[in-house]
Amino acid sequence: MSRERVNQMCATLPGAEVSDPWGGGHDAWKVGGKMFACVGAIQTGVSVKTDSVETAEMLIAAGVGERAPYFHRSWIYLPVDTSHEELRHRLSQSYRIVRAGLTRKAQAALAPFD
Repeated sequence: MSRERVNQMCATLPGAEVSDPWGGGHDAWKVGGKMFACVGAIQTGVSVKTDSVETAEMLIAAGVGERAPYFHRSWIYLPVDTSHEELRHRLSQSYRIVRAGLTRKAQAALAPFD
């Protein structure tokens, strides 16, 4: 995994936009103004949202990811050696979770996502 690969994957998601809200070289990917993925300025992995603290804890216990520093406990950090398939799945799931939390109007303004 690399910053470029994460950015390529996120850029394909409908309505996804990248910003650097804290300065210093972070890539914060958002849909409808809500963040679903973040690549830090120093670490090479990516932090993604899960549907609950319990899911995050289960994924951490299973070795899929680590506790995401500076984020709510429902987020996990995927290290640089995460497989391409797992990375794509976790980014898509995080996107779906955040997108589902948007208002109906905001969701309707986005292109469909299977």
